[in-house]
Amino acid sequence: MSITPPTRLVWTSGQIGTDADGSVPQGWEAQTRAVFRNLGAALERGGASWDDVVKLTIYVVDTAELPVVRAVRDEFVNVKRPPTSSLIRVAGLVRPDLLIEVEAVAAVTDR
Repeated sequence: MSITPPTRLVWTSGQIGTDADGSVPQGWEAQTRAVFRNLGAALERGGASWDDVVKLTIYVVDTAELPVVRAVRDEFVNVKRPPTSSLIRVAGLVRPDLLIEVEAVAAVTDR
């Protein structure tokens, strides 16, 4: 009989691509990188890391730049064991200058 250690879930709300001063970087690459930096900080506050992420939900206003989004995402997630992901194209986000929003679910195993 194997015993599985307890797991705690960390759910983040959607993170947008703003810098610390509230400004929005221009372009898909810069904004996506800001989103994933913000998401990493939210995970850390919840006691999780990128290795714990099991699910991403990505909201975009256009799908033309998906290769850029994927390339930046792969700088953060464990590409050997990537999380499941859903991509949803939306008509707009909370601010008209935002291109992408991402939320995550992490499963943290108590060691």
